[in-house]
Amino acid sequence: MKNFPLSSRLSALFLVVIALAAIFAPWVAPYSYETQDTMNTLASPNSANWLGTDRLGRDLFSRMIYGARVSLFVGVVTTLLAMLIGTVYGAVSGYAGKRTDNVMMRIVDVVFALPDLLMIILITVVMGRGVMGIFIALTLVSWVTVARLVRGEVLRIKELTYVEAARALGASHTRIFVREIFPNIIGLLIVTLSFRIPVAILAESTLSFIGLGISPPFSSWGTLANDGWTAVKFYPHLILYPSLAIFFTILAFNFLGEGLRDALDPRT
Repeated sequence: MKNFPLSSRLSALFLVVIALAAIFAPWVAPYSYETQDTMNTLASPNSANWLGTDRLGRDLFSRMIYGARVSLFVGVVTTLLAMLIGTVYGAVSGYAGKRTDNVMMRIVDVVFALPDLLMIILITVVMGRGVMGIFIALTLVSWVTVARLVRGEVLRIKELTYVEAARALGASHTRIFVREIFPNIIGLLIVTLSFRIPVAILAESTLSFIGLGISPPFSSWGTLANDGWTAVKFYPHLILYPSLAIFFTILAFNFLGEGLRDALDPRT
């Protein structure tokens, strides 16, 4: 695409490589994520263990690949669920307008006023450590942002001339939304998706880092960073590589989002 910058293309390529490595982790990773070698604990990067080993002798490179599977899966799925809830809620609120819109937006304001991290921690404590608790927690705090964006866009589009013309010709509300409004917010949804996924990945990594995320022996990048934190002074590679993975993945998503925004809506 003409408006798609090189940084966004490279970011997309990087994310595709990470995603493929995560999907085909059993074939890409040289070892299983739980294989232990007690005779080779806390080894520095070498030819047998490219990123070294942890305190249980597990290969860090292999656990990084399996960790990418967890981190990306949580980020993508929770964002998609939040997008679905937020899109439906925001679209109904914006299209209905008046009193319905006012009531629905006050509910959004109440949820939005609650501290995200505190809500996530409370929900994960109640649900217990695990993927399901993280899914529910991140989804419940993420949909409100999407709802606000979609509601604002629907309010703008429904006042345009072609929507008024469809309404004057007797088109039903469902037809107006499906044929006239929804196609014009797809670009917004795609860009929002690219920006919300790294937020979810960072939130999951934060939860895992403070001990409220994925339970061992399963690993995410946040779990690996948590394991490396206790030995950061003497074995910095244990926290360095997971931290770099989180950093570059979030950076790539942000570059990709910027490129998509330029390509899908050049006016901005």
